[in-house]
Amino acid sequence: VQLVESGGGLVQNGGSLRLSCTASGTRYDNYAIGWFRQVPGKEHEGRERVSCIHVKDGATFYKDYLAGRFTTSSDNAKNTVYLQMNSLKPEDTAVYYCAWHISCADTPGYWGQGTQVTVSS
Repeated sequence: VQLVESGGGLVQNGGSLRLSCTASGTRYDNYAIGWFRQVPGKEHEGRERVSCIHVKDGATFYKDYLAGRFTTSSDNAKNTVYLQMNSLKPEDTAVYYCAWHISCADTPGYWGQGTQVTVSS
């Protein structure tokens, strides 16, 4: 499975970005895509899961404090999952990764290369 992310960049405090994650090479039509983020300099804390979506039925899960600002959705015809991020804050600055899972309850099996999101104050 290959995952390609896009959509990161520099945005001002309060701005919005939409990240995309396009999957290829999967034999399953029932899988999940999670979005994670890694804050530079805090690699020891690991990657924080932001959201996850089961692409077949659209069930979504969010990190509690991000629900309402972040929304994930999928376009199964394009094998693409999106992360819409609104009202961005400087503390949202991180490298964002998407990851392929059999289920949101399982450990990710494949990772994208990551895309940098920087929110200026």
